[in-house]
Amino acid sequence: MNAIELLKADHDVVADLFKKVESGNESEHPAIFKKIKAELDVHTHIEETIFYPKLKAEGSKELVDIVLEGIEEHRQVKMFLRELDALADDSEKFEPKLMVLIEDVEHHVKEEENEMFPLVKSRFDSAVLDELGAEMEAEKKNFRQSQAATAGK
Repeated sequence: MNAIELLKADHDVVADLFKKVESGNESEHPAIFKKIKAELDVHTHIEETIFYPKLKAEGSKELVDIVLEGIEEHRQVKMFLRELDALADDSEKFEPKLMVLIEDVEHHVKEEENEMFPLVKSRFDSAVLDELGAEMEAEKKNFRQSQAATAGK
């Protein structure tokens, strides 16, 4: 799977979890949030450690600007993830923060898919995107294993 296909697949997984939040009972939201957090943790990690550095190193000014904005959006998303994770499930702040997180992530995904990915496709050939995708898949696996090991301690 190439890098863009992998990232879009991640976006789809998170979008499905968001739909579960929107259609589900509020009592289910904390459990769904844990899944959202796990997905976003690994996704932001592979983007920041592999995908974005590649784009910054070989991209146009326009692409670099989008990457820098993406990094800032990740910073904001991570802040919400930490805050939500620290809240008690019955906190009155949980639902509003979760809704803002969803809005922020949906905005970020829209920009990536509509602005960044077309630029990436025009800048990098399919062999580079395939190689990048394989590297990102391997890192996803490593990251999940390290997260599981940390959680088990």
